[in-house]
Amino acid sequence: NIDAAVDWLRTKGLAAAAKKAGRVAAEGLVAVAVDGTNGAVVELNSETDFVSRNEDFQKFVGEIAKQAVAANGDIDALKATAFPGTSRNVEEQVTHMIATIGENMSLRRSAGLS
Repeated sequence: NIDAAVDWLRTKGLAAAAKKAGRVAAEGLVAVAVDGTNGAVVELNSETDFVSRNEDFQKFVGEIAKQAVAANGDIDALKATAFPGTSRNVEEQVTHMIATIGENMSLRRSAGLS
């Protein structure tokens, strides 16, 4: 049953992310995105600097920065924003990336620029 398999995988991924939640995420990246005269800066932390060198992680942080421009730097609004190309919001996509990459991550800060 495909639906049952998808539910099982989703549950397994969330359980894996929950196990990693207690680990310290002190490394990571800062990304800046600009749209016209508005911009945003975001900080996404990971456990190790090796993850921040990962091309997928770098693209992910850049995409979050683009979403932060639309959220005007408000971190709560950013977390609730739909993540492009998925049916998840930004916070859920961070959880998905934790399960995919295997390290704890934390969307630590966001600020709007004008």
